Amino acid sequence: MLAVQDTKATKPGAVEALDAPFHIGAVTLRVHDLSALTAFYRDGIGLAVIEAGAGFTTLGVDGEVLVRLEQGATRPTSPAGLFHIAILLPSRTDLADWLGHAAATRIALEGASDHLVSEALYLSDPEGNGIEIYRDRRRADWPRRDGAIKMATDRLDLEALLAEARTGNYSGMPSGTRIGHIHLRVGDTGQAESFYVGLLGFELMVRYPGASFMASGGYHHHIAGNVWNSHGAGLRQAGEAGLASFELVARDPSDFEAMRGRMLAAGGDETLHGAMIADPWGNRLILRAA
Repeated sequence: MLAVQDTKATKPGAVEALDAPFHIGAVTLRVHDLSALTAFYRDGIGLAVIEAGAGFTTLGVDGEVLVRLEQGATRPTSPAGLFHIAILLPSRTDLADWLGHAAATRIALEGASDHLVSEALYLSDPEGNGIEIYRDRRRADWPRRDGAIKMATDRLDLEALLAEARTGNYSGMPSGTRIGHIHLRVGDTGQAESFYVGLLGFELMVRYPGASFMASGGYHHHIAGNVWNSHGAGLRQAGEAGLASFELVARDPSDFEAMRGRMLAAGGDETLHGAMIADPWGNRLILRAA
């Protein structure tokens, strides 16, 4: 595994992902059944509906849009696209509360892992879009090897986690919940590194067999790409079901201008509030200011 030196100060909870020049904002999904997906992200995941209109719904926390659903999707022609959206909770107790909610409402989990830097639960929405719900350990507690962040995929003790859940009815995702990272299916990890690290300036944090993890500001990862089921995948077409776009949020004006310049130099387009670029598989990134 390859990682970079981390020297940033420790801050708790969801701040770990946001305490960086760039972090992930709203993720937009194209869906077949808007009503069913809205109900799932509201009642199953626990996000609040912020706005609903003709052919779309936005959901989030604290008035911050985390997921936008858009009606009207065509069948995918490429296996590239979304592997999972990662929803970051502020604390382990919050993760335990959601696990209790999932157990009570019979939401099927597909996995549960201790990644050393975080603890994560995995599932899919009714249309097969992957979701990770996780909490970060404090940055000071992230294990290191030769000064570099160490990650793994160990078994997460669900019974021990569930024992930490608070009593009472689940009231939804807590204040402070944000999108922590996005994990993509790509056709080639080397090409993904060339785009996200070489062109856009992210740091390469960790390499697994078939996957690369990249970040801003020393976080364990804001963007990941794997080829586990998509090796050699070609370009996705506009309007295909699944990932439509995700936001890249710049913390400071200088960071915004630097990334805007990199995107435009790499062939991106100007937008009303920033810039937009697609990676080699058609996954669109939309830059905006915090």
